[in-house]
Formats: sequence, structure tokens, C-alpha cells
Amino acid sequence: MPGRGRCPDCGSAELVEDSHYSQNQLVCSDCGCVVTEGILTTTFSDEGNLREVTYSRSTGENEQVSRSQQRGLRRVRDLCRVLQLPPTFEDTAVAYYQQAHQLAGIRTARLQKKEVLAGCCVLITCRQRNWPLTMGTICTLLYADLDVFSGTYMQIVKLLGLDVPSLCLVDLVKTYCSSFKLFEASPSVPAKYVEDKEKMLSRTLQLVELADETWLVTGRHPLPVITAATFLAWQSLRPSDRLTCSLARFCKLANVDLPYPASSRLQELLAVLLRMAEQLAWLQVLKLDKRSVVKHIGDLLQHRHMLVRKAFRDGTAEMGAGEKELQGQGQGQGLGDEDVGSSSLELPAGKWPSSPALLLPPCMLKPPKRVCPAPPVSMVTGDEDISDSEIEQYLRTPQEVRDFQKAQAARQAAQGTPNPP
Repeated sequence: MPGRGRCPDCGSAELVEDSHYSQNQLVCSDCGCVVTEGILTTTFSDEGNLREVTYSRSTGENEQVSRSQQRGLRRVRDLCRVLQLPPTFEDTAVAYYQQAHQLAGIRTARLQKKEVLAGCCVLITCRQRNWPLTMGTICTLLYADLDVFSGTYMQIVKLLGLDVPSLCLVDLVKTYCSSFKLFEASPSVPAKYVEDKEKMLSRTLQLVELADETWLVTGRHPLPVITAATFLAWQSLRPSDRLTCSLARFCKLANVDLPYPASSRLQELLAVLLRMAEQLAWLQVLKLDKRSVVKHIGDLLQHRHMLVRKAFRDGTAEMGAGEKELQGQGQGQGLGDEDVGSSSLELPAGKWPSSPALLLPPCMLKPPKRVCPAPPVSMVTGDEDISDSEIEQYLRTPQEVRDFQKAQAARQAAQGTPNPP
């Protein structure tokens, strides 16, 4: 029969299936040679091509696992091939999936959690081998919800007892920025918005490190901070053409989603840059705002360590030393409060110079408002039933009754009113 190979003895292509003792065989109809004798661990297509296969792809393994596990294993292998991972990564991810599928909490979980299980195993494998891969990339490939994926990921790591290192912030920036569609000219991206990848990545890393030094990354999701830093880096490289572009349009041009807190992270980064700009002499006369400071980001990043230390850390100590010096001068010369206030700082009487902002996390500078709980409403009316044990507390002995009458009589005599009958 054509399409099934040729006979190894006579070379004829006339091979027919012959059922012998309920076992299919391929037999050459010209010379009678038995080509195959019922290979049970191959598929029909492989038997037709006379090609041996591994046990993991044969029907023998599929008979021992459920259809749900077969579907998950195929998804793990497909993800590894799409991401072009080495073969050792695929074997490790498959082993993790098989271990996780045996757990009772995973085997009886909802279908939505089982669908993201394959992606969790691939992500764990990449994290353990320092392969730059983000959780958002896996969710995009699987069309999965990020909250469900992150919850399943943490559950798998805990149940299997795995040691998974966290992704380095530098690797995360490189991986996330590589997905931006701004490095090649296209019909959707004008030529003035195209930027060199290496320049943009270098400046973005400096801005992210600045955000890390000023507590803007601690305890927060890193992607909104990286998005805001990438936007500022892209604007600062050609500010004359890009200052009019908004953050939302930038994300649309780059073909990435705009994280919800990215606008807030952008304002916080601009506030830090303005504080740093106040320490440079050639920028103090320009009266910069949050829009014009973008033009000088290169100068600020070049001296960022000194500017951050001077603007946030050393400023408070210097101001405290200045106040002590003013107080010492006022006491030594017998000056009053008004003379001290109008000394070398040339400020109005009774006013002190404002102290520089402290370098604290935003959650401490602007703590969230707490809802004050309403006091419980008392529903006691006085008509409630009194239990027997509570009634006994109100019963008085004869001695207590006599003492109460004497006290009541003394009180009425003191007030000058006659005793009641």
C-alpha cells in the first residue's frame, strides 16, 4: 500500500495490514515479509512511516495519565518551544508539572487554575536558571488572569518546597523594555519617536536605580515604575519632539498595556528630579517645573548620588546645625526672638526656613486614610428581661435595707425636707 514505506527485502511498496491473533502486522504482499509485528508504543502515523518514537510521545504513556494531564503536558512542551528554551528546561518543567498534578489541592482545583499550572512550572524553571522571563509574558501567551496566575505560582512553590530566586530588577528592565515597539520604524510609529535600544535601556536603568534609592520601588509592583522610567528616558533623549506626547500615547505607540499606577509613579519620579535640580547651581535660575525638568535628566543622572544625598539626607542635618547656631548667637548677644528671626537668613520675624523633605517611603509621607469605625449603637431600653442570677445581685439583706433607710433620712434632713410617711 503506498505511503507506508517499502519492504526491506524486495523494496516493494505494496504493504498491507494483516491481523494475526488480534495484533496488526504490516506484511509485504509481494514477498510475504513481515515488516512490523505490532509495535504497541508507537502511533499509527509512526507505524506507517516505520519510525520509532520515544516513550513520552507514544500511546503507552497516554494510557497511564488522564486527559487533563496529557493536555497540560502538551501545553508545557508547547510553551517551551514557543519561548525557545533549551531541552533541559523542558524536561525540568515537565517533571515539576507531574509532581504538582499529583497533589490533591491541584488535582481537585478549578479548570482555570489547571490551565495556568503549565505556565507556572515553566516560569519556576526559568527563574531557577536565571532565564529572564516575566510573569506578564506567560499570562499573555496563555491568555490568563494575572491574579490567578500569581496565586497559583505561590501555591506551587510552597507545596513543592522549591527554592526560587526572585528576578533581578536589571534583568526585569531589560526583558520588559525589549517588548517595546519603538526601536524600528513602522507605519504606526513616526520617525521622530524611534529610539536606539541601547541608549534608551541605559537611561531607563539609571532612572530605575534612582527610584530604588528613593524608596519608590520598595513594596510595590515594579512594572508601573519601569513604565514611568522608560517614558521619561524616551522623552529626555529627544525632548523637543517628545514632550508633547502623553504617557497613554507612549504606551499605545510601544504596543504595551498602561499599568494603572504608572501615572502616580511618574509624578513621584518627577518630584524627586525636581528636588535634585534644586541642588544644581545652573538649574536654580531656570525655575523648572515637572515638564521642563525632563530636558535636564541627563545632567541629573550624571550626578545623582551626590544630588540625592544633598537634597534628602544632608539637608536636614545642615538645617538643624543652622538653627542651633542661630540660637547660640541670640543667647550670646542678648537678642530677642525678633532679632534672631531677622538675622543672616533675612526672613520675617517669627518664621523659620522650611526644612527639606525627608527621604522616606511614600507610604509614610502620605499614609492612607483609615476609616473611623462608628461607635456601636446601644439598644438597651430598660424593658429587657432580667435573669434569675442577675436578680440576686440586686437583693439586699435586712441590714442593708436599714442602712439605706438611715442614709436616706439623713439626706432628707440635710436638705430640710420632711421624711415621707
